Amino acid sequence: MTRGKHPGRRRLLGPLSFLALILALSGALRLAGGTGQAIAREVQALGPASDANADTGACAPDPDVAAVLDALAEREKRVEEREAYIAERSAALAGAEKELTAQLAELKAAEDQLEQTLARADTASEEDIARLTAVYENMKPKEAAALFETMAPDFAAGFLGRMRPDAAAKVIGGLSAEAAYSISVVLAGRNANAPKE
Repeated sequence: MTRGKHPGRRRLLGPLSFLALILALSGALRLAGGTGQAIAREVQALGPASDANADTGACAPDPDVAAVLDALAEREKRVEEREAYIAERSAALAGAEKELTAQLAELKAAEDQLEQTLARADTASEEDIARLTAVYENMKPKEAAALFETMAPDFAAGFLGRMRPDAAAKVIGGLSAEAAYSISVVLAGRNANAPKE
């Protein structure tokens, strides 16, 4: 009955055990028969090249493999050079960007300074014109008319347009008819092109 439970087990162990025994005997015969000594003789026959490779722990690669290894080494070198170049360029760009930012800040400061100077100049100019207009208003009309007679019509019209109407009327009344007409034309046309609401 025990035989019926595992019918194929004994048969399977039998041939495998036999095969393992044959392989073990074959290995023992080869070692004993001098195969190991033959291998040692072959290694010695290879000579100094074999010793050099044994010393370095490396063997000479196949020429195709050597070519691929050389190409890979060359490519790695080019990649390292490119990375160094990119790092150098990045550093240069960062420096240039920093310098540009500083220059823009200086330019902005100069622009602000210029705007302040122009505002002061405009204010000073406006104050000067207002002061001169007040002087003309306080002059005797006959003396002011003689002065306005020598001015260009555009220039004279600028002052007369700023003066009080009564003072301007007295000055225009003292002008020659030709000068009064020229100045009046300029005064009348000053706002001709102004947009109408």
